Amino acid sequence: MSFKHTVAAAFILFLGICGAISSARAEPFKIVGFGDSLMAGFGLGPDQGFTDKLAAALRAKGRDVTVANAGVSGDTSSGGLARLDWSVPDGTQLVILELGANDMLRGISPDITQKNLDEMLTRLKQRKVAVLLAGMRAAPNLGPDYQHAFDAIFPDLSEKYGVTLYPFFLDGVAGQPALQLEDGMHPNAQGVDQMVERILPTVEKAIASVQGGS
Repeated sequence: MSFKHTVAAAFILFLGICGAISSARAEPFKIVGFGDSLMAGFGLGPDQGFTDKLAAALRAKGRDVTVANAGVSGDTSSGGLARLDWSVPDGTQLVILELGANDMLRGISPDITQKNLDEMLTRLKQRKVAVLLAGMRAAPNLGPDYQHAFDAIFPDLSEKYGVTLYPFFLDGVAGQPALQLEDGMHPNAQGVDQMVERILPTVEKAIASVQGGS
């Protein structure tokens, strides 16, 4: 092969590599919202759920993202652990992990909830998937001992694994009937707007952390 042909072939190879790198960089940032009915959008219409509105808010701020809805109504931490591996596909860069509310409503021991969430965080860490841990709070009628043990789960795990913590997923909505469905537990469309507005800065920081470390 002549020198000119060698140079030309090398140049074509270089362009191909650059094109592949450019294509990879152009792919959207992949987020999975993994949780229960609060994530699934229980009682809401199309495009009114948390994942849809979060994706829209992030895109409005110029971020190229996809936010998959891996919420299952009624799911406990045990159910979440059982489906984690196939619910979070390869290529996922950030998981918003929101589970525990149904454990609390059923009076499941906080030790069990913590163990399940701990295992989920271990698996995601092994897969090098970043996590934003969305916390939940126990209802006061469960008593102070249960409340203290349950509420401590999320900051304890955040510290243990060094993951971003959003202390209370229903911040700004809990206790606000105008922002809830008639059941008094799930957010309505306006409530989801409030949730997204409040969590958005934390999600953006988590995205930036992943992109900065990649």
